[in-house]
Amino acid sequence: MRRLGGVLAAAVLCGTAAACTNAPPPPLVPKSEAPVITTTGPKVTEIVVGVDDVAGGYNPHALAAQSPITTALSSLLLPSPFRPGNDGAPQLDRNLMVSAKVTKAEPFTVTYTIRKDASWSDSAPIAAEDFYYLWQRMRAEPGVVDPAGYRLVNNISAREGGKVVEVTFGKPFPGWRSLFSNLLPAHLLKDAPGTWSNVLATGFPATAGPFQVRSLDEPRGEVVLERSDRYWEVPTTLDRVVIRRATHSAMAESLSKGDNQAALLRADAADVNLLKEIEKVTTKPVPRNEVVQVLLRPASERLADVKTRKAIVAALDRDALIASGTQSGPSASFRADSYVVPPSRAGFVKTINGNTLDAAASERLLTEAGYSKAGTEWQKAGKALKLRIAAPEKVEPYVGIANRIKVQLKERGIDSEVVTPSAEDLFSTQLTEKDIDIAVVPRVDAGDTAAALASEFGCAGDAPDGATPSPQNAAGFCDPAIQADIDAALNGKVLVSDVLARVEPLIAAQAVSVPLFQVVDLLGVLPTVSGVDTGAPLAGVLSGAPEWRRLDK
Repeated sequence: MRRLGGVLAAAVLCGTAAACTNAPPPPLVPKSEAPVITTTGPKVTEIVVGVDDVAGGYNPHALAAQSPITTALSSLLLPSPFRPGNDGAPQLDRNLMVSAKVTKAEPFTVTYTIRKDASWSDSAPIAAEDFYYLWQRMRAEPGVVDPAGYRLVNNISAREGGKVVEVTFGKPFPGWRSLFSNLLPAHLLKDAPGTWSNVLATGFPATAGPFQVRSLDEPRGEVVLERSDRYWEVPTTLDRVVIRRATHSAMAESLSKGDNQAALLRADAADVNLLKEIEKVTTKPVPRNEVVQVLLRPASERLADVKTRKAIVAALDRDALIASGTQSGPSASFRADSYVVPPSRAGFVKTINGNTLDAAASERLLTEAGYSKAGTEWQKAGKALKLRIAAPEKVEPYVGIANRIKVQLKERGIDSEVVTPSAEDLFSTQLTEKDIDIAVVPRVDAGDTAAALASEFGCAGDAPDGATPSPQNAAGFCDPAIQADIDAALNGKVLVSDVLARVEPLIAAQAVSVPLFQVVDLLGVLPTVSGVDTGAPLAGVLSGAPEWRRLDK
């Protein structure tokens, strides 16, 4: 057994010399040059799904890349030891794994045994180095989804050609099944030029699953997935799945003509009615693993004082923000009345009641914080209170809500400006600094509530073995008074439900987050297909694509 630190042992990790390379990942083949992949039979059996966008940035571990298309592609193209079942609980994926279990209590150790025939699309084995690469990046990079569990890992070692992986933790972690989902091809990425922000920026250098990418044409707005001849398990029923960008009216027209068999869109009330008018179309809400929240950042100099943060919260009309963001679409029924658990998840308990708006309390708190009204604006020491509100560029509903917050604050005499940096810049740089006062950003659910609590509201800890210190949460928030409870939940010493009951009121008192709603898409499906459904929680609609069927061909 060897520890995978420093320079990785190629023979152990890669299994074969041909699987290891220091070369950069091959470029994605443009659509015009894509090889023609033939399929058996006279006709190609395919299902076409209309979507809002197929924009690039497909790294499921990066907050900047969260979208339905990222969830869809990662669920089909990237390997995961565990996948969510119909009840949301993680289940071992036996298409990839032989076993995964706790094999030692002290130190807490989990042993993963990967199937010997499981490999990437370039024939490199799925192995320990893929676990190691993801662990290193998740504990060192800013702007990643739920890093708290990865920070507990002290070491990863391998044997049997990298097919047996031993993960040693510094402390017990009952939520270990949520780790190492959507493994990435380390043999192509670990020595490639560029940074974490370039990982899966425009495509997938290698895949591992029942489908492979035939073409990914972002300008045209189309992704074509075909049955993978390299997949080691039962092949898919379909020859092809086509994901195609379209306007909502175009999606409806394509459904009515039968050109598309399904559509997945972020719908408002008009869109809901539009799909319902199409004969024989069945519609269902599909909750994303994404909650829209407003962060008031203690890391900012202007909002370092809790009274100022409370004053800003009291100046916001939460109900109006929710109405503006949901537009009476499916999301309107999924108010995020908890600081940690999304409303679609088991274990959701309502802990936030009513609206936040209280103009009198806002004025009183600003006065107690040292501000005074000069005409229509609030000032301190002759300097007007002006806040910077950030939202990821061109990403809705975040930008729209940020502008709505600006209007609400102006009504209370508080000046502000809205900035919309790229999502990558916002999460990797700006939310690690002090320039942003308020951020309208997603809270992404990766499946383990304790890890979500620690990642979102826990203090940054020192990384083991002298590695880069763990980045702080997006708010720059740390309250030692609740850290012991957070750690106890993460390590399984106390039930997470009991910890939430104690901690959520304290988080509310610190005024660092105003949750709004869970983003919920609308799925429309024709009766000419079977198996196209909402998918397991967190997994998305396309997670069931290997079992989809056409009934009219």
